[in-house]
Formats: sequence, structure tokens, C-alpha cells
Amino acid sequence: MKTDERQSIGLLEAVAIGIGGMVGGGIFAVLGLAVALAEGGTPVAFAIAGAVALITAYSYARLSVAYPSQGGTITFLNKAFGTGLFTGSLNMLLWISYVVMLSLYAYAFGSYGSTFFPEAARPVWQHILISASVLAIAALNAFGAKIIGRAEDLIVGLKLAILLLFIALGIRGIDTAYLEPAAWSPLAELVAGGMIIFVAYEGFELIANTAEDIRDSRKNLPRAYAVAVTFVIVLYIAIAIVTVGTLPVDQIVAARDYALAEAAKPFMGQAGFALIALAAMLSTTSAINATLYGASRISYIIAKDGELPAFLEKKIWNRPLEGLLITTGATLLIANLLDLSSISAMGSTGFLLIFAAVNLANVRLAAKTASNRFIPMLGFAGCIGAFIAILWYVVRNKPGQVGVLAGMLGLAIAIEWIYRTTRPERRARLI
Repeated sequence: MKTDERQSIGLLEAVAIGIGGMVGGGIFAVLGLAVALAEGGTPVAFAIAGAVALITAYSYARLSVAYPSQGGTITFLNKAFGTGLFTGSLNMLLWISYVVMLSLYAYAFGSYGSTFFPEAARPVWQHILISASVLAIAALNAFGAKIIGRAEDLIVGLKLAILLLFIALGIRGIDTAYLEPAAWSPLAELVAGGMIIFVAYEGFELIANTAEDIRDSRKNLPRAYAVAVTFVIVLYIAIAIVTVGTLPVDQIVAARDYALAEAAKPFMGQAGFALIALAAMLSTTSAINATLYGASRISYIIAKDGELPAFLEKKIWNRPLEGLLITTGATLLIANLLDLSSISAMGSTGFLLIFAAVNLANVRLAAKTASNRFIPMLGFAGCIGAFIAILWYVVRNKPGQVGVLAGMLGLAIAIEWIYRTTRPERRARLI
């Protein structure tokens, strides 16, 4: 295979993209929720969710090699299932899931940022900071500012350094009694907890969007996925061990919205709390920037495929601003109106269904992707099983969230159906 001059991304850069996508802000947002659900078994919960992500990464690696494209997930689904109602609804669900991830990052930014204000004023400041973070980053994207994007490598390196420092300093003070099986949640709730915080792993699929630019992609793409996901699994488990091993569960749960900063207090003091809070704000800012740009691009690509209104194809100042504005408005609503548990459950549900479809796509295209069908079938079963685990937990413990999850899935299908039945001139074949 000849190397194209555009193929400027090597293995290390591809790994950095995957790690940056996964550690973009999810761990700061969902750690406290994971502890609330899994208690002393939080490291196991992260390991279970990581296993599902690692198996799914196999399908992404094979499909990325066979179909390198900036469209990534959208391209894979269209290649396997065609451009019909089924794929249109999945693509719409992908866009909604990105909006949910944006909301999660914005929520985390507001939660950590509000800790710098008096406790009584924190709820108000949390909403102010949530809205300010989304609007500011949207403005930067609209006017083409590259400030955050240019600093992305530095931000990724800095947040990893801080997290590794957290692990290195905290590992020495662990109380193993907090981690013993007797301190774990029941197995069913532990598994459900791992699935609800699955959003912390979703960013590895960003590697697919750069597949065209990766040198020696047949070797480097599979390696990049494997190294990135494995590294993050180990990182998350280590963070969970330090967090649960140094603080009683009730203290972590009480500070669930900024749990990582609270966990740093026993061995880093108030300065450590502030350092982790600042790292969380910096990390979630870069994640909002990358995800907001990606989500607006997704709406543009889906529209180009004829699965969304044509006005989303139009560009202002050579940028797909309509998608950016719609994405921004939806993010503000979700982040300000829903709580952390609902946002996390929505994000995990959306991406698990998308990843289930990608695994199934690899099963259908196995001859062209040179895949072992057993692995993507295992990934499909894992994603569907994880989805069922979330539903079980929500129905049993958070019945009010059932309507939220059903609404998200129903909205994706309804938008696509209404568009296709009212715009026959752009309607693709219904599946």
C-alpha cells in the first residue's frame, strides 16, 4: 500500500486521539456515580465496561481499515445496512448521544467549577458555569477560533500527568478493607453500574474519523485501538482503586458531582482538591470543544447522506453552523434540566446501541473486513446485554428515567420517520 502525503498521523498520535477522546472528561463526571452504584466494587465495574469497549474496538479497527473515512461510524452503518430508516434512526441516535455527552461534560465543568464558590451559592453557579462553558465554546467554533484545538495535545498530556500523580500519591494510603468483596454492591447492581458509566469509554471511536490520515493503517489502526482502550481501562481501574480505597463510600457519594477532587483530599490536601478541580475544568473544556465540533460535523454528514434536512448541509463562512446552533441549544437544555444519573444513563444507552449496531455491521461485512465473526458477535451480545442491564437498573431503582430513555430513542426514530415521509424528494429506501 502506497503512503499518501496526507497520511500524517503515526501510531502514537492515533493512540493519543483515542486516549484523549476517552479521558476527555467522562472519568471526572461519572466516577462519583460509579461509586454510588458499585461501592467497593467500582474497579470491577470499570473493568466490565472496559471489556465491552475493548471487544467493540475490534470491530471499529477492522471496519476502519476496510472503510477509512471521516464519516467513521456513519460510514460503517451505511455500508452494512444501506441508507434507510434503520440507519437513519441510528445516525440520528448517534447525534443525540453526542449531544448527551456534551451535556455530561458541561455538567461536570459546572460541578467542579462551582466548588470554588461558597456552598450555598453552588447550585446557582453550577448552572451559570454549565451555560457559559457551552456558549463560549460554541462561539469559538462559530468564529473559527483554534485556541483550544491548538492546545489539545498539551491539555491531554497535562490531565494524564495529573491523574497519574493522583494514582502515584494515593496508592500508598489505600485501605484494602474498602475494596474487599464484602464492600461491593450485589453483582447485578455492580454490572448495571458499570454499564451506566460506560460513557467514560465511548471516545475511542474518534480514531475512526482519522483513519484516512493514519500511516500504514492496516497495522497502526488495530494497534491504536488496542493500546488506547487497554491503557484507559488500566487507568480507570487504578483511579477507582485509589478513590474507593482512600475514602468511605458515603463521603464519595456525598460529593459525587466532584468525587475525584474530593478523593484527592486525604493525601493531597486542599491544594490537591483545587488541582483536580482545575484539571477537570480544563479537561471538560477541551472535551466540549472537540465534541461540539464533531457533533455539528455529524449532522452535516448525515444531511449529505439525505437522512436529515438539506439546510443542515449549507455552510456559513465555510462552516456547518446550523448544526452547531441546534447542537448548542439541545445541550443547554439537557445539561441544565437533567441530573447526572439521567444524563449518564442516556449517554451509555445511546452509545451501547450504536456500538451493538457497529458490531453487527462487522458481522455482516466480515468477508470484506477479514474479521473473525465470533468476536463482533460477542461484542454485539455484550452491548445488548449491557443495554438490558441498564434498563433493569433504571426500572428497579430510577423508574422516572424510563421515560427519559424511551424519549431519546423514540425521538431518534420519530425525527427520521417524519423527515422521510414528508420529504420524498430526498427520501432513501426504507428498511
